Amino acid sequence: MSDVSRVDPAVSSRSPSWLVRFFDGDVWASFKRSKLTMVAATLTLMFFLGALLAGFLSPQDPFDPAQLELMNSRLPPLWNAEGQSPFLLGTDEQGRDILSAILYGLRISLLVGFLGVAFSATLGITLGLLAGYLGGITDTIIMRIADVQLTFPAILIALLIDGVVKAVLGGNLDAGTTLSVLVVSIGLSFWVQYARTVRGSVMVEKSKDYIAAARLIGLPPTAIMIKHILPNVTGPVLVIATINLALAVITEATLSFLGTGMPETMPSLGTLIRIGNNYLFSGEWWIVAFPGIALAALVLAINLLGDWLRDALNPKLR
Repeated sequence: MSDVSRVDPAVSSRSPSWLVRFFDGDVWASFKRSKLTMVAATLTLMFFLGALLAGFLSPQDPFDPAQLELMNSRLPPLWNAEGQSPFLLGTDEQGRDILSAILYGLRISLLVGFLGVAFSATLGITLGLLAGYLGGITDTIIMRIADVQLTFPAILIALLIDGVVKAVLGGNLDAGTTLSVLVVSIGLSFWVQYARTVRGSVMVEKSKDYIAAARLIGLPPTAIMIKHILPNVTGPVLVIATINLALAVITEATLSFLGTGMPETMPSLGTLIRIGNNYLFSGEWWIVAFPGIALAALVLAINLLGDWLRDALNPKLR
């Protein structure tokens, strides 16, 4: 009889890594089937890399006054007869290269968006866990506050919080403080969606047998909520966070366009659009057009990823 090769039981019983499971799973298969999602992911990745590598890709630092020359102000794009190198997309009224300003503005817009989503997700998940697990008066208070906030548009809440904070701290804030105020304003505008979603999931999960077993062995409520319930509600939270990232970027751009966001010395995409809007009817269309196109493309790409992720993580739609 020929020798039969034996497989080490320890090797055969070893579970595949999470990376292998991901590429073998339904989510990756759904991603590969959707050409539109792949284009959106590629575009989003390009925006993120452009923001991260702005210092290497930009012809100039638009935040450094020493690199700006008023003689180069309002130059049209390079393909125009009056365009000049290296200003591919032209310059604004201060002589800033539009491409450089967009890359650095992307960095600020995405930073505000990520921090705002992180803050709102942390606050909403915490309140949702407490409301769903504890119930009673805690649930009533948190949900009534959420119901009241839902009656107001998110941008109005952000404007109100931004105005109150600036009135307390003073109108002349530096760029760092202004960024922090924007993050708090946006975060307090979007926490309700996380809280309501997590609360509903917690109320379903806490009646299951594994939660009862965790209570029987004496685990404290905090450990049960964080170690056992929270991992089971990450799917809906991830979808909300992806979609809210686009909403946070739009909210920051709206606040900056209205003059309550980032200053002109450290412009985000919304600030660049506000600056360019002043010169739109004088013929310098490129000052507002290219930042507007960049903002629209970024938000559209993120929204498409959020829609795909919502469908991919919903077993009823597979």
